[in-house]
Amino acid sequence: MSEQIGISNLPNQRYKLASKNGGYFTLMVAGESGLGKTTFINTLFQTTLKQSPDAKVRHKSDIHKTVEIEITRAELEEKNYTLRLNVIDTPGFGDNINNRNAFQPIVDFIDDQHDLYMKQEQQPERARAHDLRVHACLYFIRPTGHTLKPLDVEVMKKLGSRCNLIPVIAKADTLSPNEMLDFKNNIRAIIEAQDIRIYSPPIDHEDQGAAEHARQLIESMPFAVIGSEELHEVTPGAAPVAGRKYPWGIVEVENDQHCDFRKLRSLLLRINMLDLILSTEELHYETYRSLRLSDDVPERSHEISRINNPKFLEEEKALRQAFSNQVKVEEQRFKQWEQNINTERARLNHDLSEIQEQIKQMEDQIKKLEISKGIKV
Repeated sequence: MSEQIGISNLPNQRYKLASKNGGYFTLMVAGESGLGKTTFINTLFQTTLKQSPDAKVRHKSDIHKTVEIEITRAELEEKNYTLRLNVIDTPGFGDNINNRNAFQPIVDFIDDQHDLYMKQEQQPERARAHDLRVHACLYFIRPTGHTLKPLDVEVMKKLGSRCNLIPVIAKADTLSPNEMLDFKNNIRAIIEAQDIRIYSPPIDHEDQGAAEHARQLIESMPFAVIGSEELHEVTPGAAPVAGRKYPWGIVEVENDQHCDFRKLRSLLLRINMLDLILSTEELHYETYRSLRLSDDVPERSHEISRINNPKFLEEEKALRQAFSNQVKVEEQRFKQWEQNINTERARLNHDLSEIQEQIKQMEDQIKKLEISKGIKV
């Protein structure tokens, strides 16, 4: 039998290339203030990506009049693999009495990223395309124990048609197991009745283990999560675990009997991250692109207020930083130029002194010669 031609090595080549280049992932978190979004993100990635605002300062501060967009960038490395992470937060959402159209800046941001990426694809140079398309959106739901609010339904409809929407029940430790089960059933019923599109992990029927895990993830939606950056010792001598400590005990973040944190982490990072990225590219972006090219979606105007547009805020920040750097460079150049002038002045003064000294010596020699000549005469 002849030797194999070697095409089976292609996956190994792709693995090496992916390991070398790393990956990009954009995660959006949306929901009302005070639901622990920042704490959850830090718990999810096991590092402090964002500083949690002080509760006293936050409650004393003015309410956001408009929904803002905050982008946090970080590079995470694990086993020589680098992930370039973008976390998009939406402070100010749902904080006002009248929240009509409060979701519009969030929707506009998602649409703008699709539109900007499409325009970059049409450029001759595409090597440095700026990609902030949202791969997954965690929508945090307040644990009321009853049902979704009309604002939640409206926002989830808008987001579900534009990105991979994953509903999350925040602060799961505030509800009993039975209350949480009823709350989840109510939310599932509303999602089905309102035809809200949420992300569903694909089921691989050829792999029974993976298929069963995917079914468990689907059955667990919406995920009930707890976030905590504090470590507590559950049993003496054992390694401390992340959790929240109460007088009656400790609620563990990574305990499946306490919350769905591990399942959500598995869906986001360990099992379905690639599917989230590919579905963004192949489903949501292609849907927007086809509608845009068929003129079903009007061309987006980017003449948006700089106060509310995160792209302009980033550009303004970058310009300020570039201007500051340029000023520092010019100051350094001026100092170097001044130093060179002083050095040259010192050199010229030194040369002038030497010339003057030589002239004086020559004048003295001339006088001696004249005196000597006069004596001879």
